[in-house]
Amino acid sequence: MLGEYRIVGRRASEIAASVERAVGAGELEPGQLLPPMRELATELGVNPNTVASAYRTLRDRGVIETAGRKGSRVRPKPASTARGSIRVEAPPGVRDLGEGNPDTALLPPLHDALAAAARHNAQAPGLYGRAPIDAEFARLARAGLDADGVPDGPLAVTSGSLDAIERILAAHLRPGDAVAVEDPGWGSLLDLVPALGLRPVPVALDDDGPLPGEVERALAAGARALIVTDRAQNPTGAAVSEARARELRAVLARYPRTLLIEDDHGHAIVDLPLHPLAGVTDTWALVRSAAKAYGPDLRIAVLTGDTVTVDRVLGRQRLGPGWVSRLLQRAVAHLWATGAVDSNAVARSYGERRDALVQALAARGIEAHGRSGMNVWVPVPDETGAVARLLHAGWAVAPGARFRMSAPPGVRLTVSDLAMDDIEPVADAVASAAGPAPARSYG
Repeated sequence: MLGEYRIVGRRASEIAASVERAVGAGELEPGQLLPPMRELATELGVNPNTVASAYRTLRDRGVIETAGRKGSRVRPKPASTARGSIRVEAPPGVRDLGEGNPDTALLPPLHDALAAAARHNAQAPGLYGRAPIDAEFARLARAGLDADGVPDGPLAVTSGSLDAIERILAAHLRPGDAVAVEDPGWGSLLDLVPALGLRPVPVALDDDGPLPGEVERALAAGARALIVTDRAQNPTGAAVSEARARELRAVLARYPRTLLIEDDHGHAIVDLPLHPLAGVTDTWALVRSAAKAYGPDLRIAVLTGDTVTVDRVLGRQRLGPGWVSRLLQRAVAHLWATGAVDSNAVARSYGERRDALVQALAARGIEAHGRSGMNVWVPVPDETGAVARLLHAGWAVAPGARFRMSAPPGVRLTVSDLAMDDIEPVADAVASAAGPAPARSYG
């Protein structure tokens, strides 16, 4: 069963360490079956409860997975190469449309907000033992959530959306649990889920968000969580419509124990209304980041959710970083209060460039998607070839492999650095590189 490797140890910690060392060294390979607990206990001369405790520790660490009578196996390793590394470096003279950054011309200056936060700190210094959330930040965040119809719930602040999602998943799930994720979807999230020892289940989507039938399939197959991007989905630009939200809520109502996580990726950069799904399941959370509208280096996201979920996130946060800088919270609150970002103007700027590119591609017989946000997704028959030909033509784009699990090939273009004069040349280059592709959904 284990080949030449022998598990050793007398205590649960020693047995677990023996297995973990072998997995790390490659002596126990992914998928390899471990001995039944009683058999290993007899071999080691220990109580079966000792082996059971060791296996439980290994499961909690994501080293092994147990499938009832089928026994315990070494888990598949997470991808060793992060999707973020699947990128095309733009050499001199090549325009980079692949990074996914916001248009810096649309980001607000921060000096007044930071100065205001510093003045407030001089009057009320941020010290140990203080509340983790700035009162003004909480007030404004809750008012914004209320205005968008998000159910009432306590608040937490994290260092960006990915930090929030990681904490929410860890608060409820255990290694081996399945998580339904959009495909194509956010590459960092597709890396995070397996890194936590969880199993990603791809869910196809269209311009209106995840397909209800796909969500139903994933939940019926045992997915314990569903992660949905409400607006400006990365990389496709999808936004959950009112009709789609109604359909998805109906599906979720049949699986009330599902952990629902919503990422409002397009907050303050799109002019489409939010149609939250929250409130149908027992456990839920909705996350909003300041990154896209106010600056990626403001590592601030606010989340709300059911009381248990938020309490668990806050409790675990107290054992780690404690809190997210209240100085930064206060600076973001100042940006909100002073209207530093004209959300309609930002949405209009991205929308004009995005829509113009989608329309120019359509005129050339190229299918493209970009309902909201700053990205355009172009299905292509040959992803590697399209990326290489575009690079040769002077445009670096993001390979679809960064965002796909089982979805067909594609490339992502970010319009942030495009001027309207660039639209036609980019469309010509994409059309030449990609060629006509048949109409289809993303999945």
